[in-house]
Amino acid sequence: MLLIIIFGLITLLAAYAVFRTVKEKNILGFLFAGAAFTVFGLFTFMTLLHSGYPTAH
Repeated sequence: MLLIIIFGLITLLAAYAVFRTVKEKNILGFLFAGAAFTVFGLFTFMTLLHSGYPTAH
């Protein structure tokens, strides 16, 4: 359960970074923030889908 919360927070921060880098027109920052958002977002979603919230035993 804690893993989902931590990765969810990282996903939210990466989403904020994507919007901020688009506003500042920073292409390299957008690529890294977009990759982080994609990886952590997918991992969060799949962990939530597989394990459930709260964690099913």
